[in-house]
Amino acid sequence: MPEVEIKAGDPTKGAAIFKQKCTQCHVIDSTGKHKQGPNLMGLWGRRTGQAPGFSYTDANKNKGVTWEKATLFTYLENPKKYIPGTKMVFAGLKKKKEREDLITYLEAATQGKM
Repeated sequence: MPEVEIKAGDPTKGAAIFKQKCTQCHVIDSTGKHKQGPNLMGLWGRRTGQAPGFSYTDANKNKGVTWEKATLFTYLENPKKYIPGTKMVFAGLKKKKEREDLITYLEAATQGKM
């Protein structure tokens, strides 16, 4: 399978996607508090299933990948396909551009650069 080029997205559009599709279950802040899904602060460069204080499925804990552009790009298209057994109910973002925008936003926001 050929590697897909992941272009830099628009972080403003990514923030809007995050607000519309992700904030029901996720936050990005320094409190360490979680919602239905884990707090995404520190996500970038973290291994799957490792946010302190969040109860992950074994599938997430055992996936063993590090969150970065390529892994998030695949995961966000279809989370249940990428990590079978995850409790994340989000169906995914099928549009490549939306995933690029969201990933660009997440890269900055989860490292406290926004």
